[in-house]
Amino acid sequence: MIVLLSVRPGTLESTMTEDLSPAERYAAARRRAAEQATALAGFREMYDFGLDPFQIESCQALEAGKGVLVAAPTGSGKTIVGEFAVHLALQQGRKCFYTTPIKALSNQKYADLCRRYGSGKVGLLTGDNSLNSEAPVVVMTTEVLRNMLYAGSQTLLGLGYVVMDEVHYLSDRFRGAVWEEVIIHLPESVTLVSLSATVSNAEEFGDWLDTVRGDTEVIVSEHRPVPLFQHVLAGRRMYDLFEEAESRRRAVNPDLTRMARMEASRPSFQDRRRGRAMREADRERERRQRSRIWTPSRPEVIERLDAEGLLPAITFIFSRAACEAAVQQCLYAGLRLNDEEARERVRALVEERTAAIPAEDLHVLGYYEWLEGLERGIAAHHAGMLPTFKEVVEELFVQGLVKAVFATETLALGINMPARSVVLEKLVKWNGEQHADITPGEYTQLTGRAGRRGIDVEGHAVVLWQRGMNPEHLAGLAGTRTYPLRSSFRPSYNMAVNLVDQFGRHRSRELLETSFAQFQADRSVVGISRQVQRNEEGLEGYKASMTCHLGDFTEYARLRRELKDRETELSRQGAAQRRAEAAVALEKLKPGDVIHVPTGKFAGLALVLDPGLPAGRSNGHRGLEYHDGPRPLVLTAERQVKRLAAIDFPVPVEPLERMRIPKSFNPRSPQSRRDLASALRTKAGHISAERHRKQRSQAADDREIARLRTALRAHPCHGCDDREDHARWAERYHRLMRDTRHLEHRIEGRTNTIARTFDRIVALLTELDYLRGDEVTEHGKRLARLYGELDLLASECLREGVWEGLGPAELAACVSALVYEARVSDDATAPKLPSGKAKAALGEMVRIWGRLDALEEDFRINQTEGVGQREPDLGFAWAAYMWASGKGLDEVLREVEMPAGDFVRWCKQVIDVLGQISAAAPMEGSLVARNARKAVDGLLRGVVAYSSVG
Repeated sequence: MIVLLSVRPGTLESTMTEDLSPAERYAAARRRAAEQATALAGFREMYDFGLDPFQIESCQALEAGKGVLVAAPTGSGKTIVGEFAVHLALQQGRKCFYTTPIKALSNQKYADLCRRYGSGKVGLLTGDNSLNSEAPVVVMTTEVLRNMLYAGSQTLLGLGYVVMDEVHYLSDRFRGAVWEEVIIHLPESVTLVSLSATVSNAEEFGDWLDTVRGDTEVIVSEHRPVPLFQHVLAGRRMYDLFEEAESRRRAVNPDLTRMARMEASRPSFQDRRRGRAMREADRERERRQRSRIWTPSRPEVIERLDAEGLLPAITFIFSRAACEAAVQQCLYAGLRLNDEEARERVRALVEERTAAIPAEDLHVLGYYEWLEGLERGIAAHHAGMLPTFKEVVEELFVQGLVKAVFATETLALGINMPARSVVLEKLVKWNGEQHADITPGEYTQLTGRAGRRGIDVEGHAVVLWQRGMNPEHLAGLAGTRTYPLRSSFRPSYNMAVNLVDQFGRHRSRELLETSFAQFQADRSVVGISRQVQRNEEGLEGYKASMTCHLGDFTEYARLRRELKDRETELSRQGAAQRRAEAAVALEKLKPGDVIHVPTGKFAGLALVLDPGLPAGRSNGHRGLEYHDGPRPLVLTAERQVKRLAAIDFPVPVEPLERMRIPKSFNPRSPQSRRDLASALRTKAGHISAERHRKQRSQAADDREIARLRTALRAHPCHGCDDREDHARWAERYHRLMRDTRHLEHRIEGRTNTIARTFDRIVALLTELDYLRGDEVTEHGKRLARLYGELDLLASECLREGVWEGLGPAELAACVSALVYEARVSDDATAPKLPSGKAKAALGEMVRIWGRLDALEEDFRINQTEGVGQREPDLGFAWAAYMWASGKGLDEVLREVEMPAGDFVRWCKQVIDVLGQISAAAPMEGSLVARNARKAVDGLLRGVVAYSSVG
């Protein structure tokens, strides 16, 4: 393996000297003649621009028969190397598969290759489309290739090259494992071309590829073909992030540092509310500062960029709703970025692309508001949009007819939409669990869109000034290139049966040990072992320092620790007892009880709407049931309907009063909440909650604590003048010993981790009769055809006949629970479900999942490690049922309150799994396969059927 750091274009030519001897000129001519005879020479003539050194090096390695890993910045032209692999395959009469992580990118690449080689030589395979699948060049999503490898598809015959675009996607925690499966299972005769964003551990990834795929060259280029300049926009002024400097180290602009310091010294709004008087001079200074520093509005930002000649621009906002709101704000502000001719071109293209959408659906989809924005050169781009709308935005942006796009970070995933400028509103985003700072890797990925090769001389990244911004932190994001590739590979049930079927258990185990995940784990063990050695040396020093001349201080320290541990244990037991008492009190609550929530965000007066009792306890009334203790749904005096948890009740709670809840009460209606909350305050607002009396500590009467205290006082070291000094060294010794044991445990845990997980999965599958040794049973062969997070649950439902007797629409509703995951969990109300057989089948699916979940716990298969079956989500069942039943788009979207893009995406995923079920279901004595096909027909209509390809 060779690691090559590419240089800037033109520097290779500059090394040529004019004063060559005749022999040197002859040798140079021989080299040029040899180069002209290569496949690369013919390939270069297909482009009207010269190739960069890293592209040439990569192509030469490919032509020499080596695999390549190309790591280069966004927009640098990595895909040229992938296209050279296509060129080689066609020249050699072999096949080339070009894989991408997302369908939109597959569609885009298919169109590019069709323009270059003709549609007769190029095919497309995604979950939505199958066009010319036996062509010599096929573009596909990575999952499609994985499924072909496991199925032993005939399409693989003659395969010579596989291009894996955006291979850094293998870090993705949900889908990344697919990339490793493909890399491991591809035949040895296939040459692999891996294209990645700039990652900080490309050499490590290359070493692994060298191990599993053979001779692989790693070509790393950190040069951006279009230089990127960093700015901060504050008020009316745009500041450079870095000041001009001749040295390599760039210093942060002192103006920004000064602004941050001035703003930090400004009294906060809270300070002024507390009545802290400000001198007139201070007020005047603050007014001057405020006139210079503020966060400009979205229309102001676009107007400023337009004035500076920095459009087209992509503004990244980490919220779909905020993207739509940004477009509306620009429209209300009267922004117009297109002239009349451009408006007409926009309207013509939009009408052509949306001609297949029925007029009644256009209104539901917000078509006219969307079109108005496009005509003005402004658009949003996010996953909640209809795919057709997104593709139109992308096409118009590339043509320069849309000049300002407000997008979520999903746009940064490889779609070809380069801009002159990229704007970041904030450096914080919601990661699904909390608001977190964006990482240097994410910053690089987002700002990498700035600067269009062949169009722009330079690109610009603009960050909006926000109160509390730290320019040094921003400079760290902009100047750091740490984007390490971390494997997310984990064995799954489907993977296990497919591997055992093809290779047997022993060989499958060996194959999994070659994964990048295990490769990284084994490498990390080396550093941990060195740390253990250093810790052991430190332990010797600590032991010497705690030595006492009066006796064995190790024994004395042990007594002190036992005493402390016992006191902690009793304190924990007391807390647990209080929680148990609180849970018992919660279980006695009934709808209509008025209580006082003792602590938490919703502390205060509340009315119980639903007790939310644990599963299996009814307490004489119906309500939602939970496995983690009572979770009462309450209406607070502030009109909020919230489901509380045990943590909100550290002490027992007693009803203060009783109230009747009107039958007409609707928790979703603001007026209903307002009226009932008003009645609550009138009824019980004057009642004060009783204070809970603190109980006597258990430690005061504990015999073990008394014994340990006596033993401590009797120990010889207790009388030592340096006792506390020795005790500090003993505590350090204990902490370091504990850390050392933890490191040793980590070493044991990281060795053969993937194989151990595989063994546990195989044991569970054997228990369920999917495997018998190296034999895959009929049940196992069914599981092998089911891909997805809930593969085992789907297989068990087929096995137990849960879906027998369901109609197509009812089956679609049940299958939706296998794929759907709500973006935000909502505990306030249960999802609406279709009645009858579908509701019973969904309940049975949840019961089977509960059984599988308990079984996974028995076999130590942990969902937090990315293995196992999550609970099925019933939130899309009603939408799938209505749509498959033939209901109109307006009615469905109004009923389920879901963006059209999300609705289409989930429908397509349901269609994909229904296709798998139709192939896996028994053909004799069962109607499931036939009804699955009918359900696909019912779902694949209207907006769901619209496609940009074919």
